[in-house]
Amino acid sequence: MSESLAAHARALANASLAELFARDPSRVFALSREWGEWYVDFSKERLTSSALDALIAHADTSGVAQWIDALFAGERVNLSEARPALHTALRQRDDAPVRVAGADVVPAIRETQRRMRTIATSIRDRTWLGATGRPIRDVVSIGIGGSDLGPRLVCDALADPGGAHPRVTFVSNVDPAALARALAPLDPSQTLFVVISKTFTTQETLANASAARAWLKRSVGEDVERHFVGVSANVAQARAFGIAGDNVLPMWDWVGGRYSLWSAVGLPIAIARGYDAFEALCAGAASMDRHVRTTSLDRNLAVILALVGWWNARWLGFNQRLVIPYSHALRELPSFLQQLSLESNGKRVTRDGMPLPAPSAPALWGGTGTDVQHSFFQWLHQGTHPVPVEFVVPVRASEPIEDQQTLLIGNALAQAQALLVGRPAEQIRRELAGQGLGAGELDALVAARQCPGNRTSTTLLLPSIDAEQLGALLALYEHRTYIESLLWQVNAFDQWGVELGKGLAKPIIAALAGEALLPMGTDASTEALVARARRLAG
Repeated sequence: MSESLAAHARALANASLAELFARDPSRVFALSREWGEWYVDFSKERLTSSALDALIAHADTSGVAQWIDALFAGERVNLSEARPALHTALRQRDDAPVRVAGADVVPAIRETQRRMRTIATSIRDRTWLGATGRPIRDVVSIGIGGSDLGPRLVCDALADPGGAHPRVTFVSNVDPAALARALAPLDPSQTLFVVISKTFTTQETLANASAARAWLKRSVGEDVERHFVGVSANVAQARAFGIAGDNVLPMWDWVGGRYSLWSAVGLPIAIARGYDAFEALCAGAASMDRHVRTTSLDRNLAVILALVGWWNARWLGFNQRLVIPYSHALRELPSFLQQLSLESNGKRVTRDGMPLPAPSAPALWGGTGTDVQHSFFQWLHQGTHPVPVEFVVPVRASEPIEDQQTLLIGNALAQAQALLVGRPAEQIRRELAGQGLGAGELDALVAARQCPGNRTSTTLLLPSIDAEQLGALLALYEHRTYIESLLWQVNAFDQWGVELGKGLAKPIIAALAGEALLPMGTDASTEALVARARRLAG
């Protein structure tokens, strides 16, 4: 099978996309997929129908369908930590049993969801009172990574339902400026903190939570119990921090942090946008789960997108991937996907510990159209590093103003077309003809203005961005990431590289604080930097 894929890659490596379109009149039909009102066009990728068939056959022989079943069944797909990855159970719509170590986890999920609704509703209807008897007006969500990026994205993406509901602010960075700026306009007596940490040992989160507690105590006194809610798999540690037992919501070790917004980690969503919106988000994700679980590999959106991404990175050698949402509501999507993809699949060994034969996940970044058209799209069209682009385009405006949504969609489709067709030298020569330019001057102007085109992209059209559509979109990317991990044969659910820096930071922090010396054997560069930083800090 690898020989077949290698042969297709060699044949297509230098193929002209324009020629591929000219050669196959049915190309758009063959290289696009639909799901309800969704439409995915990957005909501008460096693919042919036969290459796609070979990729689908590879997915079949690699057991992708069986691994998808294993994910939903609660099998230990997180091999290095011997855990299932059951984020799908958090959003299932029925109460069918889902078992972990023989125990049905659905009742605990439903009880946690009930408590989420109660907390969110009491804060939103102003019956949750702080230490001085005043209702909560502001909520600050403190977390980092998966405890921050998902809820931040969803709260930003969904329109405020209006009314006198609490404002939700997110703080993730341990930089003191982040917390100080968030707290500056707030009244402590009307502020509640949601502290989210799976282990409740995350250094940045605990530092910010401790500073928040001190800020509260200076204003309202020692009784700050009504100003804290915790979300953690380590409930005992959250209580030890000082959060009252009833105010700690559980998550579980079978939920990965970057897949956790569907758990009680989503409490800020329920507070900011209402619990019904959180329910609709989960319903949308569940609908995508059904699609991924029940649809054949050749029609399955997550499988197709994963295969295209893997093809670009593994076989065509692209080491970057761009995601461009043409939606202000989705401006946080690239950051969310960075963690989802790169923390999941940024690995160097297979599931059984063998070195990968080729690079794994490409770098992922992006920005919001049309803003990025005036920044790095110049680099995309004329630079020397071709990069596959994914355009995510909600068609219907959630907040329409005159014809601006038409302008937005038109720009998205034009940019995808521009990457494909470019601007040929012959066209530019015709445009400059008759201007009396010398041959050398004309050649220089043509070269400067030429865009090579022949650059690949995929376009995803979805009807709109509401809670249900957003839930389906995020679930699609979750499944796509998992399926890519199956193709690379890596574990998508551990992140040992993240732990390395955390461990090394502890003795450095102690040295910076003058509490200890750096360990013997510390490299000379780190020793010099610590010494210089101490001098600069005074």
